[in-house]
Amino acid sequence: MIKIDSIKTEAIPKPIPAKEVDNMKAKEALEAEKKYREGVTSVRELVAPSSMAITNDYLRLGQKFVRTIFVFTFPRYVSLGWFAPVINLNAPLDISMFFYPVPAKIVLKQLKNKVGTLEAEIYAEAEKGAPRDPIKETALRDVESLRDDLTQGIEKFFQYALYITVYADDKEELDKLTDSVESIIGAKLVMSKRALYQAEQGFNSTLPLGNDEIMVSVNMNSSPAASSFPFISSDLTSDDGILYGINRHNNSLIIFDRFTLQNANACVFATSGAGKSYAVKLEVLRSLMMGTEVIIIDPENEYKYLAEATNGTYVNVSLNSESKINPFDLPRGVGGDTKPADILRSAVITIKGLLKIMLGEFTHQEDSIIDRAILETYAKKDIGPDSDLSIVEPPIMSDLEQVLAGMEGGEDLALRLQKYTTGTFSGLLNNQTNVDMNNQLVVFSVRDLEDELRPIGIYTIVNYIWNVVRSQMKKRILVIDEAWWLMQHDDSAKFIFALVKRCRKYYLGVTTITQDVNDFLNNKYGRAIVTNSAMQILLKQSAAAIDNVQKVFMLTEGEKYLLLEGRVGTGIFFAGTKHAAIQVVASYAEDQVITSDPKQLLEIEEAKKEFAAEQDNKK
Repeated sequence: MIKIDSIKTEAIPKPIPAKEVDNMKAKEALEAEKKYREGVTSVRELVAPSSMAITNDYLRLGQKFVRTIFVFTFPRYVSLGWFAPVINLNAPLDISMFFYPVPAKIVLKQLKNKVGTLEAEIYAEAEKGAPRDPIKETALRDVESLRDDLTQGIEKFFQYALYITVYADDKEELDKLTDSVESIIGAKLVMSKRALYQAEQGFNSTLPLGNDEIMVSVNMNSSPAASSFPFISSDLTSDDGILYGINRHNNSLIIFDRFTLQNANACVFATSGAGKSYAVKLEVLRSLMMGTEVIIIDPENEYKYLAEATNGTYVNVSLNSESKINPFDLPRGVGGDTKPADILRSAVITIKGLLKIMLGEFTHQEDSIIDRAILETYAKKDIGPDSDLSIVEPPIMSDLEQVLAGMEGGEDLALRLQKYTTGTFSGLLNNQTNVDMNNQLVVFSVRDLEDELRPIGIYTIVNYIWNVVRSQMKKRILVIDEAWWLMQHDDSAKFIFALVKRCRKYYLGVTTITQDVNDFLNNKYGRAIVTNSAMQILLKQSAAAIDNVQKVFMLTEGEKYLLLEGRVGTGIFFAGTKHAAIQVVASYAEDQVITSDPKQLLEIEEAKKEFAAEQDNKK
């Protein structure tokens, strides 16, 4: 038997109330959520700088130096768009504007008191016989005008605050940029100060938070306040010129005449398939409608259909072609003070540049021999410093070879030249010119030239065109497609650069097109050509070239992104100091003439065949 009192019993715990259980669960959930959030990166942590240092007049956010400027007074008049120079400044800026509406009845009461004060002062001075005070009289008229506008509801009244925060990589650059902004504002008689001992508050006031922590405002009515708004878009619409495309900023038309700029030269940069040839062909087609003559150097037969559609001349330059160009040609009928001796000297330099591309670099002795041989070659045809260039017949490459063969030290050069006179490449440069340039559109095709001969062929064509341009002044455009071919050789690059610099005097605009942007911009002459081109069109760029393009054209990050991610025909149009995002747009009829899309070209050819077959069946 077991005694009951000998058994030890444990105390039974009291049940926990349901409400307390819910509180415990909620607390555990909060703790779990807290632990989870500690391991999650927030947006605030992503945008926050790694460090922040506050000084009396600037901040250091990581490696950046930051300073805020505030405006504290305005002149009596401010012009519309006075703030545009600051907005368009090529520097990182944050701008904040705060508008605090003031009830009209409060303003009218204060203005009424101000009117009474001014009238009393003017009357008192008149009673004393003092001369009139123009400042007080002008202030009285302004106050009365503002009272009328406020009463009629034409104007509203605000307290207006304007803050500008500038960013730089070092203190010296920050001071320079701050001085620049203050100078631009000060030129409009708008007075500003730096946020001294309020650097952090100034920075916070220009963040996209809507917090005004400086609270420095100016009394202003609607009209002058509206003139400060940063609604600035580049307007490239003019009364004359051709349509280049649609302005993506405001959907206006970009109508422009390139001949109204300081020079009529243009550069077009884009990757393959971005629409650069399409944009240029559209410009050519519309320029023809305005009476401009156009000459094109076509490396890939892209302009053949355009020439056929506009009854232009299509010249195929190759070894077996019937069309020939003589590099020894001279310009005919050059007006002004140009002397035959100067023309002859220029021709010798140009031919020497061509021979360097053909034969390679010369020694100093060979250079001297070539120089003398070219002069003697012209002399054999009775062409000298006093000749009448309008009646002479220029020599050909065989004549130069004969002269070199008969000169001491020229035998080796003559032997190297034989490849172009009697050898494999004799069909290209050893003939008199038979090309007809008497047409509004002339296209020179170099597609059938071997890669080794292409720089030589393009150089010769450009030189011939330059002679034609100098012979008779007309409004012309010269298009050089795939211009990077000429940038591979210093002599041809130098020649194109000289052409771009001088063409304005002859009413010529040169358009250089390239897809190998780095090859073009890394060449000293290529960069100079861009500098001497008042108009530039940038379409979609490759990731490898975009940094170089951004540096040369001083693009913003947004413009850089546009060139990386833009659609076909989308880019940036530069005209002088203005530029805007552009979308190249063509009508259906224009698109059928200028398209470079292989699929679309096949469809057009099939449509032609079907039409021809229908016509044959009808017959």
